[in-house]
Amino acid sequence: MSILQATCSFFRQPASFAPDYELSMSELAALDMCQKRAIFKPMTPEERQDLKQRCGGSWKLVLRFLLAGEACCRREKSQAIAGPGHSIAVTSNGVAYSFGSNSSGQLGHGTTEEEWRPRQIRSLQGIRIIQAAAGPGRTMLISDAGEVYAFGKDSFGEAEYGVQGTRTVTTPQLVESLKNIFVVQAAIGNFFTAVLSREGRVYTFSWGNDGKLGHQTEPNDVVPHPLLGALENIPVVQIAAGYCYLLALACQPSGMSVYSVGCGLGGKLGHGSRTDEKYPRLIEQFQLLNLQPVVVAAGAWHAAVVGRDGRVCTWGWGRYGCLGHGNEECESVPKVVDALSKVKAVHVATGDYTTFVVSDDGDVYSFGCGESASLGHNADGDGQGNRHTNVLSPELVTSLKEVKERVVQISLTNSVYWNAHTFALTESGKLFAFGAGDKGQLGMELVNNQTERGNPEQVDVDLR
Repeated sequence: MSILQATCSFFRQPASFAPDYELSMSELAALDMCQKRAIFKPMTPEERQDLKQRCGGSWKLVLRFLLAGEACCRREKSQAIAGPGHSIAVTSNGVAYSFGSNSSGQLGHGTTEEEWRPRQIRSLQGIRIIQAAAGPGRTMLISDAGEVYAFGKDSFGEAEYGVQGTRTVTTPQLVESLKNIFVVQAAIGNFFTAVLSREGRVYTFSWGNDGKLGHQTEPNDVVPHPLLGALENIPVVQIAAGYCYLLALACQPSGMSVYSVGCGLGGKLGHGSRTDEKYPRLIEQFQLLNLQPVVVAAGAWHAAVVGRDGRVCTWGWGRYGCLGHGNEECESVPKVVDALSKVKAVHVATGDYTTFVVSDDGDVYSFGCGESASLGHNADGDGQGNRHTNVLSPELVTSLKEVKERVVQISLTNSVYWNAHTFALTESGKLFAFGAGDKGQLGMELVNNQTERGNPEQVDVDLR
């Protein structure tokens, strides 16, 4: 919403706060709009002033920060997460469901039994969930009060050699070490976990040995550490975790920007090299492309961004064509996907060598690794055909067009150890699934010894 629209709305009804005669009309209107945002409402006057200074000293900049976070993370909206072998679905009212693999209790039902249909997490009744994250054998859910519930493997990251987290937690437990941080998003990588605070600060757990994420700690550390360096005083609106690296979408007075930190193999940090970065570093290529990033996605080995103008950029490992440039070459800096030049993208999702793009009219395009039929492409009517073929350039997912529903979110498995599955969430709250389903992660029973579905099928859960 523009400030002009906000100003018009502001004059239609009495403001919900005492007048501040030092503020301009546009600043008053922006403050009025901020008051209506769910994250801003419970903040104390001191916290609001701190956020204002952190955003650049203007309520208009605070409003832009809040709206940017809502747009890229579906806060307060329905969402579905295609995790590694298990799945999470959250309704617009904040009710959480889980299904699929449950060997570590990652479904949160108090058992380690698989679930083949969506099942509500009853122990969270009365708690509104606004965001979910799923990693290997682990789930994290965030409430509207900024509290984080975790279950499954009792670890914030796997060791590079050997497995941690032998203890399992089968029901949602509050993460005590985060109780003094109001969290709005979590992202689970393989070696680490990251969370984003309401004020736009990033904290990380685990993988601190050798200072890999800017802190020197034990790999199994359970204490959150602030992400030091360039982002200490810059508000972040979204984080995305790959296998061994982290992306952060930052909101500055000069505009939106992306920072990266972690392992640089394959060029996935976007700096033109393959070296590691222990501290967040600005990806400068977007300025050269004159592109304002609005959504970031971190696949296991490659990354993607959607710009405000609808352009899509990809970079990192290009195996199986996951970058969409018609080849399997690596790209060490963000490169515009030319094959999507006539498409205005609004959403992008990445997995293990796979990429999905959603256009402003609800069309879905995919490219990359065709294993597990998770790209949604079929050659003929029997649902078999070439559904396992790798796709080097973006192709329209016609099987989703046939469901005659406008797609608003795609989620796909982002793990190197699990066969992938994909969710497509529609504007009306319907959820469609395809890809690997051998553990119940599609939310439906498979027949005749099938292990996957090539065509999207509706999941029996209403996410409105």
